[in-house]
Amino acid sequence: MPEVIFELWVYMAASPLLHLLLTLLAFFLAQWVNRRAGGSPLLHPVLVAIALLVGFLLLTDTPYATYFEGAQFIHFLMGPAIVSLAVPLFDHRERIKREFIPLMLACVAGIITAVISTVVLVRMLGGREDTLLSLVPKSVTTPIAMGIAEQIGGFPALAAGIVLITGAIGCILGPPIFKLLKIKDHAVQGFAMGLAAHGFGTAQCFSLSNLAGAFAGLAMGVTGLLSAFLIPLIMRFFA
Repeated sequence: MPEVIFELWVYMAASPLLHLLLTLLAFFLAQWVNRRAGGSPLLHPVLVAIALLVGFLLLTDTPYATYFEGAQFIHFLMGPAIVSLAVPLFDHRERIKREFIPLMLACVAGIITAVISTVVLVRMLGGREDTLLSLVPKSVTTPIAMGIAEQIGGFPALAAGIVLITGAIGCILGPPIFKLLKIKDHAVQGFAMGLAAHGFGTAQCFSLSNLAGAFAGLAMGVTGLLSAFLIPLIMRFFA
């Protein structure tokens, strides 16, 4: 029996499908951990799965490029998954049309608030300039945040990590804030979560309702688009 397992491992190790399988197993295990923890955003399945995979790669001394040969199949599916967010948006297109200007103003206000608050806090705490430039796009979805950080002189890898932490914190603080402010409209809740907590907030909002998920997806997409233009411009004033 051990010989069979060893031979299977050798065969799988030579195939890119090994890392695809490990990615899926890590996520399913992360979901189980999250359920056991009562759905805590601090143990969000994405964060736990990343920790498990990083640990595996370090223990086996596997280069990221080798891992990505298999994981690229999941990476490819991210495109269709994002495009599918257009379906709930289409379902609620009439309300989006009616409230388009307030939504865009709210998005711009959210971006400016996120950037300025980050600049103030980092400089008050004596953070380095390159660290600041990595933290500024923290409320934008990961691929765009990494691109913005690289463009303005930050570290894309650090930006990616901060984006994940920001999403988890947003999922923790969002519901209590809505309760405190007595905000019950799922559209408002969804837009706020998508704006502040990007993909994490959007995923959480879809578990609340289709309406919340649609507006969260809208906020996440518009925030990413506008941030790519606005953040470099805003940071010129703090140079």
